[in-house]
Amino acid sequence: MDLSSHEREVTRVATTIRVHASRGGPVRIDKGGVSHFVPVPGDPREHAAAIDASRFRRVLAIDPERRICVAEPGVTFAELVPRTLEHGLVPAVVPELEDITLGGAVAGCSIESSSYRYGGFHDGCLEYEVISGDGEIVTCSAEKEPLLFDMIHGSYGTLGVLSRLTFKLVQAKRFVRMQYRHFDSFDAFHAAMAERCRAGDFEFIDGIVHGPRSFVLCLGAFVDEAPFTSNYRWLDVYYKSTLGRTEDYLTTPDYFFRYDAECHWLSRTVPGLETKPVRWLVGRHVLGSRNLIRWSKRLDRVLGLKPRPDIVCDVFVPQRNFSAFYQWYARDFDFWPLWVVPYRMPRPYPWIRPSHAKHKDELWIDCAVYGKPNDDPLVDGSEVLEQKTYELGGVKTLISRNHYSEDRFWEIYDRERYEAAKRRLDPHGVFPGLYEKCHRVRQS
Repeated sequence: MDLSSHEREVTRVATTIRVHASRGGPVRIDKGGVSHFVPVPGDPREHAAAIDASRFRRVLAIDPERRICVAEPGVTFAELVPRTLEHGLVPAVVPELEDITLGGAVAGCSIESSSYRYGGFHDGCLEYEVISGDGEIVTCSAEKEPLLFDMIHGSYGTLGVLSRLTFKLVQAKRFVRMQYRHFDSFDAFHAAMAERCRAGDFEFIDGIVHGPRSFVLCLGAFVDEAPFTSNYRWLDVYYKSTLGRTEDYLTTPDYFFRYDAECHWLSRTVPGLETKPVRWLVGRHVLGSRNLIRWSKRLDRVLGLKPRPDIVCDVFVPQRNFSAFYQWYARDFDFWPLWVVPYRMPRPYPWIRPSHAKHKDELWIDCAVYGKPNDDPLVDGSEVLEQKTYELGGVKTLISRNHYSEDRFWEIYDRERYEAAKRRLDPHGVFPGLYEKCHRVRQS
């Protein structure tokens, strides 16, 4: 483990933080690469002074015997997966976009199709090293400073700079065999998904709802060999392939990043890009999360001409309320495809207020709404989705537009625990508070 270079970088960042603390004023963490916060025109966060954490990009150690990896937070999953696969191992949860970083997955609540087994990526983490708002180096785990260990997840960079993390790996194989089971009713689809989650006989479970009469349950399993492999990085669109296929094979990295080329269906905003001739001509220069996110951010000024940005949001609803959510969604939202991911929450997360998580469901359903136009002058669909999620005891990710009043926000998130962690790690408010950072609505 090359700790000397790591420790020098930690010292540099800690010194920078202490300088900013003495000057006052808002700061933001610049991790390098692309941000996966959904662009909001005029976002004031972009004007805050930057803490440069972009050099935390090293895999420090892989222990195949203990199935543990130690890495810096700026390592992307696309960089990490080939390294761990050399040992027949992968992280328990690998998010769907290549440029998501390890630190971003912890701070921003990343999940994927293995989450019905393992929870979020953070649920496989064993230890964090964090640089506090005072420039102190704090190590936390379930045994040492457990409150901080619990609250780093979902903190969106408001408590400190994550500088190192240790996490579990699981066994993997070279290929993933996919089975697609097709249903024409929600009830049959929901029952089949719940049964497979109970049985636990596949490594990966998610679903694509193509419309009110077209549901596809996607079941994946590691295999050593494949009679053929499909590639969805260029000419073919993965979610569309599930409409016609009953079986498919992908290399393990291609499975993990099967949605990257479309990046939350952003490719649909480029005229013709879902057709093979256009993809053949320009796809390699436009497709992929890095290209599409950078392209969308360059259109900030153009987006500013729209009443509101399109809706890009993941919401998590307890399994018991999934049917009610879907019936409302099909009637009032009617936007497809809807990506559906079952997600096991081993215990109510400490950052969720107990009164909001009173249902105690272990299995939640992530419903991903990507790219719904939000141009009705009378109704803000983003706010309507947020309200319905709250009514059903759900939680939404905070990377998009958030409309909560401060009182409503702290009905969902545990203010007492968050402020206790804030006092320990950032007593002078070098970093913004969670509500202040994530209340991201520009009034139209």
